[in-house]
Amino acid sequence: MADADIADRVWARDAALLRDAVREAGALALSLFRTELKNWTKGASSPVSEADIAVNDLIERRLRAATPDYGWLSEESVDDDSRLGKELAWIVDPIDGTRAYLAHREDWCVSVALVAGSAPVLAAVFAPATDEFFFAVRGRGATHNERPVRAAPGADLDFSRMAGPKPLVQRLSPSAEEITLHPRIGSLALRLCRVADGSLDAAFAGGQSRDWDLAAANLIVQEADGRMTALSGDAIEYNRREVVHGVLVAAGQDRHSRIVAHFRDHRLP
Repeated sequence: MADADIADRVWARDAALLRDAVREAGALALSLFRTELKNWTKGASSPVSEADIAVNDLIERRLRAATPDYGWLSEESVDDDSRLGKELAWIVDPIDGTRAYLAHREDWCVSVALVAGSAPVLAAVFAPATDEFFFAVRGRGATHNERPVRAAPGADLDFSRMAGPKPLVQRLSPSAEEITLHPRIGSLALRLCRVADGSLDAAFAGGQSRDWDLAAANLIVQEADGRMTALSGDAIEYNRREVVHGVLVAAGQDRHSRIVAHFRDHRLP
């Protein structure tokens, strides 16, 4: 299918579908926020709660009923390899920042992207506790509560306006002096969206992030005139068999180029 056909389809139908589904999912998550919830640990250390499952079920009902021919990849659903043969696929994190959610902090969100091939074309990130709705369609810009957003320009490195693993960001410092980073943001998707709206100059993700942590925020950053890539500068590909990613960086274009060039010359061990 041609890009123009995809753009027309997602703008005419899927954009409205996504907005409504994510807002409804956010309202459900907010209604359960700061209540007594059953929760458990998935895998080695990943927390999950009954709210994650309820929100995932709601999103799946809304999106899959309307788009039964699309693939589906969600943190809280059993992976189905049939998604790999689909032209379009939803990538979902029903509650990104579950630790923050269970700790009664506000830095969590609902994050959903529609991917065509290996790249996101439609994205919504909703932080209902702070009433912040980020949205993007490929080629049409990004918004925060309906207002256009733009990544911070320039190439200077102000560590107080960066977020991510401190040992990693410390490698950008030309001296051995202690650096002070922006306070930690529990949701990785929100951390990256703070680059899109100019609140942060740069944000990093350590290794082991997944498609669902990244896909929606990636498009939002891109459409805000920023860049989000692997630390090597390589594009991030989604809806592949392997959904785990290495170290990533998001920033405005000039700052992103400077950071990638630095790590090209000073490779991580």
